[in-house]
Amino acid sequence: MAEPEFTARGVRIGKGMRSLTRAGRVRISDGRLELLTSEGSEIDSAPVGTVRASKPWFAPDDRAQADLNGHRYQLTLTERDSAADEPGPPAARRFIEAVRRAAGRGG
Repeated sequence: MAEPEFTARGVRIGKGMRSLTRAGRVRISDGRLELLTSEGSEIDSAPVGTVRASKPWFAPDDRAQADLNGHRYQLTLTERDSAADEPGPPAARRFIEAVRRAAGRGG
């Protein structure tokens, strides 16, 4: 298995007003985006090419949205990309860029 292109832990994953997990994981690996609970159970996954990642208007820097399989998930990424410990852009922006890069849409 290849090294994940993006991994974030401690992610709050919500759908609408409902919180699905407060300490989940987001992983992009082998051309797929996976949303996982803290125990590692899959919430949802899809090929990266079908995923739409964006930043909601007027949201804090740690927030992102991911549309996959007809569902919109709100992500609060409080931690930086675990593959890079050096300072950099907020995790939400790194997530959006990683989705675009993995899907071949630039970033």
